[in-house]
Amino acid sequence: MTGSARRRTGDSRYGERVPLVAAAVCPHPPLLVPEVAGSAAPELDDLRAACDTAVRRLLAADPDILLVLGTGPVTGPIRTPATGSLQPWGVDLDVPLVPGQPDRGAVLPLSLTVGAWLLARHDARPPVTAVQVAADAGPAELAALADEVGAAGDRVAALVLGDGSACRGEKAPGYDDARALPYDQAVAAALADADLDALLDLDPVVSTELKAAGRAPWQVLAGAARAAGGGWRGELLHDSAPYGVAYFVASWERM
Repeated sequence: MTGSARRRTGDSRYGERVPLVAAAVCPHPPLLVPEVAGSAAPELDDLRAACDTAVRRLLAADPDILLVLGTGPVTGPIRTPATGSLQPWGVDLDVPLVPGQPDRGAVLPLSLTVGAWLLARHDARPPVTAVQVAADAGPAELAALADEVGAAGDRVAALVLGDGSACRGEKAPGYDDARALPYDQAVAAALADADLDALLDLDPVVSTELKAAGRAPWQVLAGAARAAGGGWRGELLHDSAPYGVAYFVASWERM
C-alpha cells in the first residue's frame, strides 16, 4: 500500500512513523568498478573507500529495509529479481540486486547497478528494494516517490546514487560551463549540512543543462527526510571531479 493510500484509509500509524533513519549518497560512474577502470582503477581508490565508509554507516543504522535509489528511464520500483550489466562498458560482469538470485529478471539502470555493486562489497545487510526516478521528474512526481520511500518499512535506510555536474572543464563530457563549479559547491554544502531546502531548490533546468544526474534522487531523499521529521546530521566524505564530473559521497543520520 502506498503512502497516499495509507492516508486515505486513515492509518493512524502513518503519521507516527519515522521510516527514514539514515542515508548514504554516492556517485555512480562505471569506473568505480575496478574491472571497468582497468589500470586507472587506483585513481578512484579514495572515492571507493569513501563509498565503503558511507555504506558501512548505513548498515550500522540497523534498518529493516535498504532502499537503493537512482536515476533510470522511468520512475517507479524495480521488482526482484533484478540484475545490472557492465557489458556496455566493456566488462562481462553481471551485478544482481540481491546476490545469489537464480534469474536475471528486471534490468537495472547504471545507477542501481553501481549501487548493487557497492552493496555486494558488504556481507551483512537487510532486505533490499530498488527504485528508479526519471531524470526529468517534476516536483509532484518526486514528492509522490518520497512518500513511497516513507511507506517502504518501519526503519528505512536509503543508498542514493547520483553524480554532480558533468561540465567541469574542457575535457568534461558536457564541456566547460562556468555555472558548474558553483552548482557543485552548493550541492556539496547541502549534502554536508543535510540542508533539505537547498536540495529541494535545485533548478531542474539548470541541472539538466549541467548534466547533473543526481538532481532527482537527491530531491527524493530531501523529501523523504523532511517527511520523516526531526533533525538530520550530514557529513561530506568525498568531493572531487577527476574526469570533469563531480562525485560526492555523504552520510546522513537522524539527530
